[in-house]
Amino acid sequence: MPITPAPKKSLGQHWLHDDATLEAICESADVGEGDTVLEVGPGLGTLTRKLLARGAQITAVEFDHDLAVNLGKHLWEGSLPKDGEAERLVVVEQDILQFDLRQMPPGYKVVANIPYYLTSNLIRVLTESPSQFSIVAILIQKEVAERVAANPGEMSILSVTAQFYCEATLGPFVPARLFTPPPKVDSQVLILRYREKPLFENVDPKLFFRLVKAGFSQKRKTLQNSLRGGLAITKPEAAQLLESAGISPTARAQELSLEEWHALYLAAQTGVRP
Repeated sequence: MPITPAPKKSLGQHWLHDDATLEAICESADVGEGDTVLEVGPGLGTLTRKLLARGAQITAVEFDHDLAVNLGKHLWEGSLPKDGEAERLVVVEQDILQFDLRQMPPGYKVVANIPYYLTSNLIRVLTESPSQFSIVAILIQKEVAERVAANPGEMSILSVTAQFYCEATLGPFVPARLFTPPPKVDSQVLILRYREKPLFENVDPKLFFRLVKAGFSQKRKTLQNSLRGGLAITKPEAAQLLESAGISPTARAQELSLEEWHALYLAAQTGVRP
């Protein structure tokens, strides 16, 4: 039996062994027979084992060399794989942010217990990839999960990005005490379902998010001032842009809904161009 390695603080590793929680993560992505799953950071394979038991075909991307080369040993602990499990598991030693998602078939699923620091970049990479997933179920910091699924009034670039491409909902709550070592904060499963149809038709994501980033560029200022600085336009032009979109000049970026961002985008395309 392989010796269980100590979690590496530098990589944000926290081992999760709670059986009910691991099952709940799989259930959140509705993993079943024949599904293709991308698992990020399989670690000791506790979640991988659950995914294999459900009949999934898994690509497990692990950055840590020692964990990547020993995943099979941790999974089967000296026994032989059963039910063709070894054939349904591909281990890739790589940074997930450098992994070519085009290798994954359309409609694949993402299931993972990821380091907290990875969340924002992972969501961005997954949603912007031309290879579209069907559902993501990731266990992340509770406050960040809530931020991604936020409503207008508490929006951020991360929530606008995620909700532009996906329907975002919150899954099971997972207390810190269930991890080894316990992190300083609690966790929650974030569920992202890729929209079957685009939220808005004929939108150039590059231009849309240039506008969004400009709006969030100075969070403490009004949207009018943020847009003026972020888009390098005059104050009257920023005021006209907001008026054309039907948005108050005193509004702040976090208050806008996706529909209001779209109205602002349309106004920018027909009037002041970002």
